[in-house]
Amino acid sequence: MESVQATRLRKGMLIKRNDELYRVLDVTHTTPGKGRAFVQSRMRNVRVGTLLDHKFRSVDVVERAMLDDREMQFTYRDGDTFHFMDLESYEQIEMGAETLGDSVNYLLPEATIKVSLFEGEAVGLNLPLSVDLTVEETAPSIKGATANAQLKPARLETGLVVQVPPFISNGNKVRVNTETGEYQGRA
Repeated sequence: MESVQATRLRKGMLIKRNDELYRVLDVTHTTPGKGRAFVQSRMRNVRVGTLLDHKFRSVDVVERAMLDDREMQFTYRDGDTFHFMDLESYEQIEMGAETLGDSVNYLLPEATIKVSLFEGEAVGLNLPLSVDLTVEETAPSIKGATANAQLKPARLETGLVVQVPPFISNGNKVRVNTETGEYQGRA
C-alpha cells in the first residue's frame, strides 16, 4: 500500500479505507475563508457498490490501493456484464457495468485494455487517453460550416453522445478523450 495526502486524491483513484476498497468518483478541494481547508470526496465501494460522501482534512493521509494491471482483450457484452480474456493465460473474467462506470462508453469488441486487479479481483480499467469511435447518428453536415461554428450532438457506436463540429457526418471516425468524454478531432 502507498500512502497519499488527501489533497492529492484524484477522480478514478482506488483507495483503501476501513478495510474496504473505494473508487473516487468526485473530488472537490475547498478552502473556506475561515477555518481549515478540506477535501470533499464522493466514493463508490468497489465490492458492494454503495456510495460514500466523505470529508477529509487537508492533512489526512489515505491508503492508495496497489493494483496489478494485466493486458486483456474485451471480448463481448452480455447485458450489463462485460467479458474480458487474459492474453497470456486465456482466462476469462467478467465485470459489471456498475464497476466499470463511464469506461463502458469507450469499449469496442476485441480492443486490448489494461484491466486493474486488486488481490486477484477485477476492479476497473486503465483506458488509453483517447479512443477512435465511429459516428452512428448526427444531424446532417452544413455546407460551408467551419470548426468555429456551433457544436451538434453525435451518437457514437458505443452509445456515447458527444458534441462535434457541424462538418462531422454519419460514418466519420472521431477521436474522443476518455477522461472528459470530449471530441478531440477526426481520427
